[in-house]
Amino acid sequence: MSTPPDLLYSEPEDDLRAAVRALLADRADLPAALARAESGDPYDPALWTSLTAGIGAAGLLVPESLGGQGASHREAAVVLEELGRAVTAAPYLTSSVLATSALLACDTDDPDVAGLLTALAQGRGVAVLAVPFGTAPDAPLPVGAATVRGVADAVRADVLLVPRQDGLYAVETASPAVTVEPLTPLDLTRPLAAVTVDPGAGLRIAAAPEAERAVRAGLLAGAGLLASEQLGIAEWCLEESVRHTKERYQFNRPVGSFQALKHRMAQLWLEVVSARAAARAAADALATGDPGAPLAVALAQAYCGPVAVHAAEECVQLHAGIGMTWEHPAHLALKRAKSAATALGSTGRHQEALAALVDLPAPG
Repeated sequence: MSTPPDLLYSEPEDDLRAAVRALLADRADLPAALARAESGDPYDPALWTSLTAGIGAAGLLVPESLGGQGASHREAAVVLEELGRAVTAAPYLTSSVLATSALLACDTDDPDVAGLLTALAQGRGVAVLAVPFGTAPDAPLPVGAATVRGVADAVRADVLLVPRQDGLYAVETASPAVTVEPLTPLDLTRPLAAVTVDPGAGLRIAAAPEAERAVRAGLLAGAGLLASEQLGIAEWCLEESVRHTKERYQFNRPVGSFQALKHRMAQLWLEVVSARAAARAAADALATGDPGAPLAVALAQAYCGPVAVHAAEECVQLHAGIGMTWEHPAHLALKRAKSAATALGSTGRHQEALAALVDLPAPG
């Protein structure tokens, strides 16, 4: 990176965190998320309205001239940390980050692009990139596919951004030219779907060269801020493990006082602190337009994904029997961490990208 990243949280970012955390504690705690996941429809429309139109989180990346907040990826990262902590079923990453970043990379003077951005910023719609959720920022795009599988939050979308050979198209999901078939995901709080769009349907909002740049800008921003969601998962898992081991007694003493468990939690704390630095560096690089952003994003994804999985696994194990049950929300965190580790590029893919960017041999 060309300039040292700012890893600290500003006062406005702390205030934003407090507002989002209070909202989620009131309306989207983990037991509530578990109940909604069991129902087959994990989304809470009222929560989304409060998060977007109420707090204004959906428009953080959108300029004020287009109805947004004119903030940056740093603030959006704070929102994703909190959504990760609560394993919230909301299309924030897919719509307010991926799709919004792709639209911002298009010609925002175009009335169609500007109108879409204004609607998204004000919480009046959800847009989703019609690409598999596992697509890395540098991976081939499904420009020739009639059906795209594994599109995250497509069942909640009002508009699909569909990349084609001749450009990027905006297609309303209510159109008869669109079929959205729900799939069974590992993470019940982030639904996946197979999306079929008839050729030629929709409105072209970017020509071919610009369209690919826009989609890749969205994927890069999404991968970078996914690290903040993974950080939030890891932080909750660590805090919940510490809390439980302080309260759970065996042999008339807290199990957290046993040296073996203290070592495991201390190791996990070191990993979480390092993950915070990596995630914040990626968010700051994206926010400042640093040319080293691809490096920061690859580093964050190569590190934060495994940390979130490890933290969730430790959370389940350190809770012992109760951690293995469906009633405890630890399994939601584990499933979100596992699925996020393959989202927007696997850990291995990001390790290879990182090695190429710093001119090192790819990991074997």
